[in-house]
Amino acid sequence: MAYSKSKWSEKTDTQLKSELTEILRNSKSTDGPTMKYILNPTVLTEGDLIRRERIGQKNEDKPRKIILMVGETGTGKSTLINAMVNYIMGVRWEHKMWLEVTEIPEDQTESQTKAVTVYEVNAPSSPFVLTVIDTPGFGDTEVFDEDKRVSEALQQLFKSEDGIHEIHAVCIVLKGSDVRLHARQCYILDEILSLFGKDIEKHILLLFTHQEKQILPKRIMNFIKESFNKYVKNDEYVSFSFDNCQSDYIDQEDRESYKTSWNNGVENFRKFFNYVNEINPKSLHMTEGVLRARKQLDASVGNLRDRIRWAELKKQELEQTKTALDKFENYKEEQNNFQCVVDEPYKEAVPINASWMEWSKKATRCKVCEENCHYPGCWWVRDLSWCSVMDEGKCTVCTGRCHYTKHVKDSKIYVPKTRKVTKTNDNLKEQYEEKVGEKKSLMAKIEKDIQQMEAEKIRLVEECYQCFDKLMETALKSTSISSFIHLDFMIEKVKETGNQARVQKLEELKRRATEEHGGKVERLHAYTRQMKI
Repeated sequence: MAYSKSKWSEKTDTQLKSELTEILRNSKSTDGPTMKYILNPTVLTEGDLIRRERIGQKNEDKPRKIILMVGETGTGKSTLINAMVNYIMGVRWEHKMWLEVTEIPEDQTESQTKAVTVYEVNAPSSPFVLTVIDTPGFGDTEVFDEDKRVSEALQQLFKSEDGIHEIHAVCIVLKGSDVRLHARQCYILDEILSLFGKDIEKHILLLFTHQEKQILPKRIMNFIKESFNKYVKNDEYVSFSFDNCQSDYIDQEDRESYKTSWNNGVENFRKFFNYVNEINPKSLHMTEGVLRARKQLDASVGNLRDRIRWAELKKQELEQTKTALDKFENYKEEQNNFQCVVDEPYKEAVPINASWMEWSKKATRCKVCEENCHYPGCWWVRDLSWCSVMDEGKCTVCTGRCHYTKHVKDSKIYVPKTRKVTKTNDNLKEQYEEKVGEKKSLMAKIEKDIQQMEAEKIRLVEECYQCFDKLMETALKSTSISSFIHLDFMIEKVKETGNQARVQKLEELKRRATEEHGGKVERLHAYTRQMKI
């Protein structure tokens, strides 16, 4: 069913208000030439990451259309969502009214909310139920953690049983007044596109705000061709333009001058919704996998660093013992007098020292392996079987791949430390469970353990690289700055394995990321030092 141009304009103010009686109930209103109603939706769920609201009476007989709205703070995304609600509810210029599902702050350069908000819009005259997923504006500050919350929330939304599992369109909101992408927009687009799988590419729509004309000007077409095509290689982008001035109609003397602009906006929304109505939904299975892979990569790298550090400390202890043995020329005769001081590694659970973000104060730890499996963890998860690093009830990160019931989520992490201990002949005998009368055989045993520690390091690096490589293959955007934080570490460790082809691949990714993100990279280095990633 397509939207006709005159479908709602034939309704009088009284008829429309009668149709929207339930929706307008309990709303706040402001008198004037244009009556403003601030709606009071039914809150279905409310949390730190996700808020779900319903406008109108639930209707399961109509098909659903689901769109995701993403964009930089200040592009007019909130106003655009309000305009969508007005259009689908049938509000037109003649009705002298305006609905707001989300109040527009005076300072639109800051995002209203830190939660992803899902609006379920049930409009009596609409041929479908519209679900709008509104993400907080990216790039509010230079704090990297704020933007990471979006991927946290989306993964929770896409993964949960009663969540969103398919989508019709990902709408990237851009300012029509921009003629090129500035540095912050590049970062924002990078992070937005890195959230999705490659199969979502054809479902990306570009929505330009603050644009009065129905036909996109040549400068915007050049903007798409020259600026946006370097992010996603697509043959043709579908784009729509909107004028964000509808909510400004306050003075009676100004209303008439806005009529043409309003009607142009109605026509553009008609085209937009007719297009959306014809789109087949796309499963979010691959996208949820990308989000999960990103979190598993973070967890794997953090766990890998700890385990490599542990292997290095164990190797150091063995080498200290071996060096001490070298000094005993007649070990067989003097073994009972043998002793040496070594740095023995051990693990201690210590409080997390992270004051910049509340959600970074939780970690998922394996009590059996004494390892940090997910830090910063899924702080919103109550049942650890839902943690991002769990698969079919078992951890994908810790050494023993232990059951989730062997894990704990709290405000502590394991930290590898060393302490001075004195080793004797009895210690060696207990460690190797055999007589140690022969220095040669004992040295060979220790050397074998040293080689095993080195082999374990190589295996861990390979495991982490495979996770990184998989992410590069499936993500729509492979050089996001959130992936960049791992590159230096990965390059260093892959170099130690001697695989030059992989080193070149990672260094090329780093070069591209550095070119695209510039100064943001230095701030990411500061972030990783804080998080001790």
